[in-house]
Amino acid sequence: MALPPVTPFAAQPRGLSGGGLRRPSPAPPGAALRLGPLFWPWEKVKVGPLSVSPMGFGTWAWGNQLLWGYQESMDSELQECFNLALKNGINLFDTADSYGTGKLNGQSERLLGRFIRPIKSPDDVVIATKFAAYPWRLTSGQFFSACKSSLERLELDRLGIGQLHWSTANYAPLQERALWDGLVEMYEKGLVRAVGVSNYGPKQLVKIHSYLASKGVPLSSAQVQFSLLSMGDEQMELKTVCDSLGIRLIAYSPLGLGMLTGKYDASNLPKGPRSVLFRQILPGLESLLTCLKQIAEKKGKTMSQVAINWCICKGTIPIPGVKTVRHVEENLGALGWRLSPAEISELESAAMAAPKKMIQNVFQTA
Repeated sequence: MALPPVTPFAAQPRGLSGGGLRRPSPAPPGAALRLGPLFWPWEKVKVGPLSVSPMGFGTWAWGNQLLWGYQESMDSELQECFNLALKNGINLFDTADSYGTGKLNGQSERLLGRFIRPIKSPDDVVIATKFAAYPWRLTSGQFFSACKSSLERLELDRLGIGQLHWSTANYAPLQERALWDGLVEMYEKGLVRAVGVSNYGPKQLVKIHSYLASKGVPLSSAQVQFSLLSMGDEQMELKTVCDSLGIRLIAYSPLGLGMLTGKYDASNLPKGPRSVLFRQILPGLESLLTCLKQIAEKKGKTMSQVAINWCICKGTIPIPGVKTVRHVEENLGALGWRLSPAEISELESAAMAAPKKMIQNVFQTA
């Protein structure tokens, strides 16, 4: 079944689950209608053998009560988020077998499985899931079994992209080879259409690329924290390595966990654990946030849309997280236009001048 026609998102009414209708919400700032789709078919991006939308959506919040305040009462709106994204041509959704806290572990995958169920051609949707390098996953067979468990939760026969969530090179180097062999087995047995990694630094990325190539398995993607707040030397070196090896970089946290949205300041912090990080970093971001705001106003966009568009202009696939329809609507406004070279340079100069950057993921290797 082909995907529904792509139309400008601000023009579409939304339905309530259960068949009722609600009045369409007003278009968010920067949601000017385009004379055509948000992106054309030839603007899709290659990830190995797959063609995906220039932006995907992350589902870390789906099931995470601790950091993102998830409640099962949110599920109907998450269904709306998925449907609205799909209607606008978004076909890449990122998840992980560890997403979901406590008894809700794996909830993100289960929800995606439920939402995909009505689609007659599941391959139209590219699900990229990550398998945790848990200490009890010591053999390639155990890692392969993790993939099968994810497929059961997702109600799929095969995945779009199967990813190793992090490297164990820093603390359990002997485990690493078994995990790599598990990726090989997933690919060879047709459980995944493409193989990727997450939280790999440039040196370790070259090693796994070489190892997989020796087994006849292409490494298609590398997912890392990548935004105006995390454009340090190592991240930019990683992007260079990806480009040289034909690996697509997938950018998670393109909004710096929300710090680049303009919604927070020192007197207005998010609830939960994020507030600790925001309190440390936000006070030094005044110049960057001012720059984002000025460019956003000039372009008729929001600060979030400008920050996501910067990631797209750098040749990455950003995967901002979504948990409300409003998030989807606003993030879709990052598509269909481009920052100018001068605007990109201005943003990067402001970002480099910030006294504190985003804290690097503790699992990322060199």
